[in-house]
Amino acid sequence: MDATLPTSAAHYQETSSYGCLIRWCKWLKALPNKFNARVMEVARNTKQIGQEDPRRVYHSLKMGLALILITLFYYFQPIYGYGDNAIWAVLTVILVLEFSVGATLGKGLNRMLATLTAGALALVALRLATLSGRTGEAILISTFVFIIAAIVTFMKFIPNLKARYDYGLTIFILTFCLVSVSGYRDDQVLEIAHERVSTIIIGSCISIFVCICIYPVWIGEDLHNLVANNMEKLGNFLQGFGDQYFNISEEPQSNDSQSFLRGYKTVLTSKSNEETMANLARWEPGHGRFRFRHPWENYLKIGNLTRECAYKIEALNSYLNSEIQTPVEFRSKIQDSCTKISVECSKALKELTSMIRNMTRARSGDVHIESSKTAAEELKNLLKTSLWDEAELLQILPAASVASLLLEIVECIEKIAGSVYELANKASFKHMDNTFHRGVVQPIPNNIDVSVHAITVTE
Repeated sequence: MDATLPTSAAHYQETSSYGCLIRWCKWLKALPNKFNARVMEVARNTKQIGQEDPRRVYHSLKMGLALILITLFYYFQPIYGYGDNAIWAVLTVILVLEFSVGATLGKGLNRMLATLTAGALALVALRLATLSGRTGEAILISTFVFIIAAIVTFMKFIPNLKARYDYGLTIFILTFCLVSVSGYRDDQVLEIAHERVSTIIIGSCISIFVCICIYPVWIGEDLHNLVANNMEKLGNFLQGFGDQYFNISEEPQSNDSQSFLRGYKTVLTSKSNEETMANLARWEPGHGRFRFRHPWENYLKIGNLTRECAYKIEALNSYLNSEIQTPVEFRSKIQDSCTKISVECSKALKELTSMIRNMTRARSGDVHIESSKTAAEELKNLLKTSLWDEAELLQILPAASVASLLLEIVECIEKIAGSVYELANKASFKHMDNTFHRGVVQPIPNNIDVSVHAITVTE
């Protein structure tokens, strides 16, 4: 019996080794297929990213072009004499060139202005420090660095400065410290500061030139479209809410219609994106339909009101699939008024959306707003009647909440319309041409039936 134990152990070890070898062979055999599948997945994702926004591809090519242009200053250093400091131009292009014109201009101007002012201030600080002797120089430089860094860092907490000049304030601290501290050990600090400032200005100018002149991406136009799209998403929900809540349509809801009902959810989280885009849009020059000093702050006002309406719509959406539903006989009493409010508010939002997109000044949305207000008054009067006396409170509460939310949405739509009209006035949207074409009535010869009239309309 003792002799069989080693034999069994050896057999088990041999079987385990053979099984491990088989697994390794299978893994190696499947490795090419897994690698190809992974490569194809990465290729599909890359293609999808490029198709979603082709401007990303153009931005990547612009970055390569800007680096080629700026690298010439490093390769031809005998011509320009910048030496190793030419690398600052390359770093500037990498840090400054952004996706949009507003972001590139903001970073470029911030970097140039901060570098100039901080470099000049550092040279003044070094000059004052040298007057105190070699021992006092180090103490004064350290004191100046501490004071400047503390003050500028505190300035970054001021909301208005942080929104537009956060990057510039950071570069200011960096430049002041580099120039002042390096000047303590290097006697050629003035020449070094001049070369670094020059290369940074060259890098910033090339970045701005490439970003503006080659397929520019205007962040202000993106903000303009974002605000309009958000309003349209709310209109899409309100358009289908009545049919969905009162089960008017007997046809099954498709996935597309359901996606329209869910599209408003992106509006709820768009605040930070809108604020960032508005801050960057202020740096952009006048372009296309957008003048210099375009009222970008009004887009934020419209966005805030749109989100306020979206939160009410979010509450409405919770009643679509609520476990507690008002009986059909009670919901039918407010069906006409609620459906009319929902549809008219949807039409008003879509008219306002068209007005923003086309940048035209029209009051076509007022008709739908007035119709929704009329339906709202009818709904209020209906809620005050005694039609609900025979129902239990728990049964009518969901329908009453829906009616109350629709009344609040009418008021919210009216506020949105007022903000859109304010934007149209400040941005000088063009007036709609509602004039009729002029026509010329030609006289009819005597030999032709007088019942026939020829009218020529001129464009």
